[in-house]
This record gives sequence, structure tokens and C-alpha cells, in this order.
Amino acid sequence: MNALEHASVAADYRHAEKFAHAEPGLALSDTNLKWFDVAPDDAPVPLAIRAVARRCLRDAARADELGTLGELGFVILHRCGEDFYFLLVCTWRNENELWETVWAKNGDSDVLFRPWPTDGEHRPTFCVWELGAVCHEREAWTRYLLSARDKTAKEAYLHDSYSGVV
Repeated sequence: MNALEHASVAADYRHAEKFAHAEPGLALSDTNLKWFDVAPDDAPVPLAIRAVARRCLRDAARADELGTLGELGFVILHRCGEDFYFLLVCTWRNENELWETVWAKNGDSDVLFRPWPTDGEHRPTFCVWELGAVCHEREAWTRYLLSARDKTAKEAYLHDSYSGVV
């Protein structure tokens, strides 16, 4: 078996751009999160789906089902196809580490978002579109780390957002 038999990209794949849209942030107890919707420009994340995602995260935080998240981070709500959504909660820890909790909602049969199983040794992290938001956040976090890291710097980090092609 040669390496080409396990190609990373199918021959018939056609890549399309998606867009990241900065949305109002979300506070969960002691955690402040920026918010990004990622979706095709002609099929944005519906407001009702975003509302369900926010409610699920608030409820999970109140029930202590998210664990210790950290003080600052961001959420990516990614529309994958017609009605599948990933909800990625990312927080900064230990100065330079990005930690992630993954939830998903699969169509109308899933009324709420639920934790995504993470079995196996080698598993997916971010897709190419989600990495657009992650890239921005890496730069924003670096600016924060290089700052005085005071209240003003935290506010600057929370307002440092991105909307555009990913």
C-alpha cells in the first residue's frame, strides 16, 4: 500500500470559503468567551440555533458540567452542512495552552447540543474553517500575553474579534 492510497483530499472535493462572524460574547460564571459563528455566507447560523447553543452552555455551566474552563476564551459555532453544528468551547490555560470542549447538534432530532464523543488516540481537532477563527485568537492572545494583563488588557482582548473569510 502506498501513501497515495490514503490521500488526505478526495479527488472530487471542491473547497468553498466560509465566513466567520463575530457575535456578542458569552459570560459563564468566571469565564468570559468571545463568540464566532462559522458558516457559508449564503447559509448563516440561524438565530434559533445560536440561542439553543447559548442556552445549553449556560445550563451546563450552572450544572457544573463543563468543568473548570478558565477565565478567557472563545466559542466557535460551526454550521457543517445543512443541519449539523459543532459547538467548540475554547479557553486559555497555563498562559499558553488552548483547551477545548466539543459539543454538537445533529439536525432536528437533536433538540439540544450535547458533548461530542472523543474516543480513540488520534482524533480530529479543528477543521480548516475553524482554524481561521483560531488563528485570529492565537494572535489576540499573544497581544494579551505581551500586555500588562490588567483589566484594560482583558477588555481589549474580549473586544479583539474578527469577521471575514475563513
